Amino acid sequence: YVLGWKDGNGKLAMDYLVTNWTGENKILLQLALESWMYSQLERWCAKAWRTVMIPLVNTLLTEDDKDRRMNLFIEACSKLKEYENVEAASVLELALWKGKLKSGWSNDGAKRQALDRGECRCVCGSNIVIPNVAMFLGMIATTRSD
Repeated sequence: YVLGWKDGNGKLAMDYLVTNWTGENKILLQLALESWMYSQLERWCAKAWRTVMIPLVNTLLTEDDKDRRMNLFIEACSKLKEYENVEAASVLELALWKGKLKSGWSNDGAKRQALDRGECRCVCGSNIVIPNVAMFLGMIATTRSD
């Protein structure tokens, strides 16, 4: 979280590590990327995303050209943001789905209507809510084929 903060010059702490390339900074950058990017991907159990991010970060850490290293860092950050957006949309869909499942029950626990999981998923309103939230947050809304 703190790694996303900018200083008075509009730069991230990571920008300084990427541009001032020394052996110590390489180690600091590696530790920072592992705790910042990898830990988020681990929390999401996103195996497919890890297969993209780990080689990208490893390439960044072995790159000697400053401009190429900065481009790889920007690419890694934009990929992580993309994954965060997908994860946020998934969590929002699950919340809507859960809300619809719960709406089939009254406060005292007596069942009011019989909706199965498939019906709840289809009628939870995620096809309306998620694109509007994505547009509001500046996320790229993707259409689903199911």
